[in-house]
Amino acid sequence: MESTTLQSARDTMEVLYEMSNLLNTGLDKESLSLCVSLIEQGVNPEALANVIKEVRRETAALKSGEQPSATMERR
Repeated sequence: MESTTLQSARDTMEVLYEMSNLLNTGLDKESLSLCVSLIEQGVNPEALANVIKEVRRETAALKSGEQPSATMERR
């Protein structure tokens, strides 16, 4: 029974990963799995998406030598 549940979970993650790729989210399997876990624990999906976007913006800004935005500095 446990192996069936485990296989079902793997299949579900594989489908989610394929959908993620089709939507060009840029999330790898580990990141997607962490996002799913956070959402299952009650994190607001929209808020999580906004945080991911903000982290990506800040990372890009740091790589290009720009100053971090004021929103991240306040946190």
